[in-house]
Amino acid sequence: MNYRIAARRVYWRWFGEVDLAGGPTLRMSGDAARWLREGEEVQLRIRGGAAGNLLDANDYVLERAGRVHWPPFAREVEHARSGVYARTLYGYALRVREARSEPDYEAIAELEQYHHASDHETVAVWRCPDGRRVRAAAKPRCRQGEGRLLDIRGSTPASRFLVMELVERLPFEPAIVAYLRLDPPLPAMHRRTAGGIERRIREEVFPEDWFHPTFDVKDLLPEGRSWEEAAQRAIDRVRVAAARVARVVVHPDYRSDGLGARIVRLALEWAVERGVPDGRRDKELACTVAQMARYHPFFENAGFRYLWDTASGRPVLAYPLTDAAARRMRRFLQSDPYAVEHRGRLYRPSYGRVRGLAGPVVFHGVDKAYASDLDLEELAPEVRGMLEAFGVRRRRIERRVLRGVKLRIEPGTVQLLWGASGAGKTTLLRLLWDEMPDAGWVDVPEGRVEAYLPGVAEPVAGDEVLLERVARRLQDVPAAAELLGRMGLADAVLWRALPDQLSTGQRERFLLALLLAGRPDLLLIDEFAAHLDGPNARRLARALARLAREAGITLVVSSHREEVRTALEPDRIVYVGYGSVWSEPGQGTSARSTQSIRPRRGGTGSGTE
Repeated sequence: MNYRIAARRVYWRWFGEVDLAGGPTLRMSGDAARWLREGEEVQLRIRGGAAGNLLDANDYVLERAGRVHWPPFAREVEHARSGVYARTLYGYALRVREARSEPDYEAIAELEQYHHASDHETVAVWRCPDGRRVRAAAKPRCRQGEGRLLDIRGSTPASRFLVMELVERLPFEPAIVAYLRLDPPLPAMHRRTAGGIERRIREEVFPEDWFHPTFDVKDLLPEGRSWEEAAQRAIDRVRVAAARVARVVVHPDYRSDGLGARIVRLALEWAVERGVPDGRRDKELACTVAQMARYHPFFENAGFRYLWDTASGRPVLAYPLTDAAARRMRRFLQSDPYAVEHRGRLYRPSYGRVRGLAGPVVFHGVDKAYASDLDLEELAPEVRGMLEAFGVRRRRIERRVLRGVKLRIEPGTVQLLWGASGAGKTTLLRLLWDEMPDAGWVDVPEGRVEAYLPGVAEPVAGDEVLLERVARRLQDVPAAAELLGRMGLADAVLWRALPDQLSTGQRERFLLALLLAGRPDLLLIDEFAAHLDGPNARRLARALARLAREAGITLVVSSHREEVRTALEPDRIVYVGYGSVWSEPGQGTSARSTQSIRPRRGGTGSGTE
């Protein structure tokens, strides 16, 4: 049935009501209610057996101008993560939907603390039961109970929010792992070039009415209205053909798995299907202004193209939602004197390739044994007495760990040492590092070797903040940020932390980034991801293997964890046990040309400076 909007009330972002002239009152989120103008015609379809003068949020479908306004946009998708051999290693069942409940917005406030560009020490405003407003990053305890979220700092009343939740998750995983904020276009945009400032560059490339009238309260405030009244009037006059991605925040543990690009692509579907944020006009263009796009490619991974820098130096990227927008973008990128130089590309990886080993690592009939003497002389009498009761006296223990080992490790491959604890995996790695065999020899070609062998060779964490420490080894700040992000430390707030402020798992990931900062040709890791839970170990193994292959690093890793074995996709699996070593192809084999090698006993280890 057709109705007209009689009144709207916004109590909270997640709760509002809309009165229909001659019809019922509809409950919906406040963010949806504020975009309905009084007198606007809408179409109501009541679901199931709902009836009465008050319809709950699940009781109806509301349309306006041919688009669904309520219920909120939602998609369920499978997000598969493949390896280098195009085989699915693992995946996520995701639900991406418009925020609609109080817990949704609380999760957004929690995630906002991880945003690269957050300008606020406290990211949210809360209202206590006594009416006091409190700024805090987490829900505050008020004198008369818990506070309730009033707003997300940095957002505006015109902001719309999309959340990404895990449909299937482990008990310790968060329900919501990402959010995106969609806003109307900025009121004005100018470009900075080597020749100066070009005013209104956006309107030179695209039609002016794509961006105007947008949300802008400046000319409404002098009329004596409150901020809330001025903001609602500004919302009422918005009618644009462009949407601006103003925030994308992914939980740090999930940033290496492409969820940022995925939620951006789904936001584009949201804009096309619902015409958000205003819902009053078909959308032609999506854009974003994001400094961090210089250091992370997820906008470009979602199909955005770099256009220009704003007058303040922030990059602008855009995505065409129609053929008309695509033609205008293509014409600009092909004709503008500055754009033809960058060709729409902003992010460029900084880490690059290492020199690589000159040839294979080869074990020639290697033997290795360990011996130790046990006696009771230094023990307390009561301890010595108990041991003697079990027949334990002075004894020499000898154990032959490796016997006649013959093994070949091709340069640039990923090798997994697999076996039970104490089988000899660590001994193999020590022989590659700096330990001498009892018999036979190991040929290690010229090249830089880095190792993480707990108790034997560990990088020095130092006392600098994370980004500065890694950047000092690399002599390249963007490459340091890239390494930290790829090793699962993509939270820029965490980059400012000191090593002793990290959790055990975070420290392990930091040390891996520090090793990679040495640009090793050969990287040795014992008991990889020993301090990480299963999902994080799997993500880190996939990321490390991909980086090693891209950079040409020969990677030798020991583990006994199945999720590591699967995600590494090793070129060969080296089985170690009972003194013997044998290998077989892993998920894929790499036939590489054999180059000359220089015989060398032991390794060519170099520590971390």
